[in-house]
Amino acid sequence: MRTRPLKVALLGCGVVGSEVARIMTTHADDLTARIGAPVELAGVAVRRPSKVREGIDPALVTTDATALLKRGDIDVVIEVIGGIEPARTLITTAFENGASVVSANKALLAQDGAALHAAAEQHGLDLYYEAAVAGAIPLVRPMRESLAGDKINRVMGIVNGTTNFILDKMDSTGAGYQEALDEATALGYAEADPTADVEGYDAAAKAAILAGIAFHTRVRLDDVYREGMTEVSAADFASAKRMGCTIKLLAILERAADGESVTARVHPAMIPLSHPLASVREAYNAVFVEAEAAGRLMFYGPGAGGSPTASAVLGDLVAVCRNKLAEATGPGESAYTQLPVSPMGDVVTRYHISLDVADKPGVLAQVATTFAEHGVSIDTVRQQGKDGEASLVVVTHRAPDAALSGTVEALRKLDTVRGVASIMRVEGE
Repeated sequence: MRTRPLKVALLGCGVVGSEVARIMTTHADDLTARIGAPVELAGVAVRRPSKVREGIDPALVTTDATALLKRGDIDVVIEVIGGIEPARTLITTAFENGASVVSANKALLAQDGAALHAAAEQHGLDLYYEAAVAGAIPLVRPMRESLAGDKINRVMGIVNGTTNFILDKMDSTGAGYQEALDEATALGYAEADPTADVEGYDAAAKAAILAGIAFHTRVRLDDVYREGMTEVSAADFASAKRMGCTIKLLAILERAADGESVTARVHPAMIPLSHPLASVREAYNAVFVEAEAAGRLMFYGPGAGGSPTASAVLGDLVAVCRNKLAEATGPGESAYTQLPVSPMGDVVTRYHISLDVADKPGVLAQVATTFAEHGVSIDTVRQQGKDGEASLVVVTHRAPDAALSGTVEALRKLDTVRGVASIMRVEGE
């Protein structure tokens, strides 16, 4: 066994970074045995050096991350800062100075993953990022390596624990959106500003990363269609239950039937209670992968938090350190297909539309005609009326999203339609 330790620089020491440092210290002997050489925490770059960090030697703490990376003796850099800058510049600096990188930075990878992979390849180094998607769940590496010989056609999953907690509470208790959000905030599942979660930005970044891996093509954050879940209501859940469904915020990545393009989207959707994703509760994540040879695979577990995310980081650290000892690198970016990302209008699925209409004869016929004129076939209709007001719930057969959008625009112009209360896609059937 090699006796000279592999030296690790830790960038960021918040909830995840401090847990990474703790595990590296308490499990040092196990990590040495698994890697084949000792691993030494050589420096920790932070913004507030005066903060007490239990278990970390204050002599290792620095505010000059660039100087730490340029020391010349760092073998691996763990980046858990988050955000675009200074993380992007620091990762590039690490590569330029001979260090492989383990990152949990989904936003940066979704935006600039191609450039970072190119920099890693240029310098003959590794870029690993299991922790960037779905926390502790082994997902990135199985898709990059275990399924490398297969063809993935579809990925559908719950990749944000905060939104799943909120929607689960709305489903199980009948709470409204704000009430469920307040509970998530009180329990620490939601940030003080939950926008990144509830508006789907977090899930969209993860969707971009997974789509690139699944389809061997470059998918950026801007390519992912995104809708948040702040408009989901108790009435939507009541309708979903009548259909034998529940509602989840889903990341859905699909290869076109002809194999010539892909789509990537994040939005709330109704899914049947019989689907495995319907039973995912609380703040858990789960991802459903459909491959040609392997069939349907389900990955499930805690998707966030200090310990689960640190577990994924340490798994990558072990792999990267082993590669260092073998003077080899693991799999890099695979983007050989260069498939275009189709717009949301090309997506074909079913829809649940709730309309507020006048309660008088002929309304249903007028609405049905509007759907037919735009090539959207109706599956079921449910109407309830009282005192001149009525609600009309229409569930369609599969149709292109563009056709549905045209239908809704036309419905809003009808004198008998007083409002479109809700539009939700129906998935997983």
